Amino acid sequence: MAFFRRLAVALLVTCLGCSAQTVSPDTASRIDSEIRSYYNIPSKVKITISPLKPSEIPDYDAVTVTLEGGEKKINYEFLLSKDSKTLIRWTKLDLSKDPYAEVMKKIDLTGRPVRGNQEAKVVVVNFDDFECPYCSRMHQTLFPALLKEYGDKVKFVYKDYPLSDIHPWAIHAAVDANCLAAQNSDAYWDFADYIHANQHEVSSDKDHAAALDRITLLQGQKHSLDAAKLQACVKAQTETEIKASEKEGDAIGVSATPTVFVNGRELDGALSADDIREVLDAALRQAGVTPPVHANAATPANAVTTTPAPGTVQR
Repeated sequence: MAFFRRLAVALLVTCLGCSAQTVSPDTASRIDSEIRSYYNIPSKVKITISPLKPSEIPDYDAVTVTLEGGEKKINYEFLLSKDSKTLIRWTKLDLSKDPYAEVMKKIDLTGRPVRGNQEAKVVVVNFDDFECPYCSRMHQTLFPALLKEYGDKVKFVYKDYPLSDIHPWAIHAAVDANCLAAQNSDAYWDFADYIHANQHEVSSDKDHAAALDRITLLQGQKHSLDAAKLQACVKAQTETEIKASEKEGDAIGVSATPTVFVNGRELDGALSADDIREVLDAALRQAGVTPPVHANAATPANAVTTTPAPGTVQR
């Protein structure tokens, strides 16, 4: 009997200990307000604060703050002082690993269409949104000028990150593009070239989906794809691959488009060709590859001024 009483007391103490690790409502409210104010977090984003956990830093506990908006959920690690007066953003860096290589490990390039050299030591991954005007600028900076300039020294790959909250037809475009990619990589890239040069054509059409499907089927005809298979894919509008790509992007910190990774190094926004050259050249040297000679280094970001016909790539 005495044994059971001791067990009951032990369990009670354990439970009291667990409950003591929960952030108080007052502290949780102050953390919520401070994070929203400091990081300018909109009210529609839900903030959840985890129970406290022991940390490696004396006089501080670890706490995870989760931001959730729509289907996206991101965790951030903080340290909370024992007196609940100080909150510190906690980032632990592991110096035993290459951070850029770790990023590349989290990006699945299996089956993605490639431009450039499939076996190149420098890989450019662009998280793209077909409706994003800045993505259009980035796309026309990369292709055809930089692709031609770097030849077989670089591998270019696109991943999907449609911002559907502000771009209503971006997901549909990504699905259609992947339907083409499933049969022919060149068809995918021709579609990407055309849409990024002619976003206005889709946006001005009252039926965005019909406009996109029409362009997709024309690409299918041009590349002699299996029409029935392509039509079935376009009609199904399966978003599984898109969602997987978005999840990968979230995991490595993508929150806007375009976001480019050069061998894992992140580049944000529609950068100029010269800025991209600088990063590509550095990556090539690090990989033991001699960068190309740049005859005209000052290529403007909007160098492509003419509009290609459906299914063409400007050279």
